Amino acid sequence: MSTGVGSREPSAPSTRRRRLPTPDEGTHAGAPSLTESDLAKFEALTLPHLEAAYTLARYLLRDPHDAEDAVQEAYLRALKYFGTYRGGDPKAWILAIVRNTCKSRTGRRVDGQTEPFEDELHSPETISADALALESEAKETVREALDVLPAEFREVIVLREIQGLSYQEIADIVQAPIGTVMSRLSRGRARLEKTIKAGRS
Repeated sequence: MSTGVGSREPSAPSTRRRRLPTPDEGTHAGAPSLTESDLAKFEALTLPHLEAAYTLARYLLRDPHDAEDAVQEAYLRALKYFGTYRGGDPKAWILAIVRNTCKSRTGRRVDGQTEPFEDELHSPETISADALALESEAKETVREALDVLPAEFREVIVLREIQGLSYQEIADIVQAPIGTVMSRLSRGRARLEKTIKAGRS
């Protein structure tokens, strides 16, 4: 049964397509003074990932308006601390900030709790689920099933199946070992499939 989430993302309201903060606004938010050049660099690095940021926030918060607000807050945080950015994958960097912003909004503690790596959960048959595509007619069913998953499973499935991130990138974002990421993916996929089957029976 195909339960992969493919590359389809929830449609975002047009209101989230707002400009990023100006250097003055970043300063008011507690950031050091930024030049126009700094802001241009910030936008070049982060704007291409605005859709991905909204998609992650939408699935984590399960509310489009809350997701909008979280993305705006995350981008302000990113702008505030842009001076500490030392390179690396900007997508993983901004998504980590979005993820932590969503966690702080829901009052959940972000940690790197380790889960045991279980070989049987990562057989070739299980890993092949990475390639499963979501049929268009089942899009809403899968989205609803994702919404009822615990957050720790939901976020890794979104990051892997929708955002297409590597295990290492996901591990960096959720601040957990790769084994933990793979364990959560396997358990999340199993729960997702079970939920979808129950909804269709």
